Amino acid sequence: MSYLLENWYWLVAALASGGLLLWPQIKGGVNAGLTPANAVHLINREKAQVIDVCDAAEFAAGHVVGAKNIPLDTLTDKVKGLPGNKTTPLVVVCATGARSTKAVAQLKTMGYDKAQVLAGGLKAWREANLPVEKTA
Repeated sequence: MSYLLENWYWLVAALASGGLLLWPQIKGGVNAGLTPANAVHLINREKAQVIDVCDAAEFAAGHVVGAKNIPLDTLTDKVKGLPGNKTTPLVVVCATGARSTKAVAQLKTMGYDKAQVLAGGLKAWREANLPVEKTA
């Protein structure tokens, strides 16, 4: 016990470094979202469908190529655009990732267990130099 009291600073340093290593997991959770590269992999390999939950004006200004626009406030079981097969992987996108996190939670309650957030949203997609299209 006297060793710990005499070397308390090493204990503090060890706890601080462990906390810093765990912080990303605590902050973002275990399933913080897909990176753009992982999303592309999911789209190409597992035929994931991209769902953009931005409003119509934001969607028209720019979105992931091939994405379907289903604004967050209209997301229900009866909305058109969602796949009939609930095992289809979904990549959910918004401008920064905040609305898509809510959308994924809602989709999972609707039975879409393979719905995932694109971490960082369309902003991260653009920063990765991935293709974006605009609607006229």
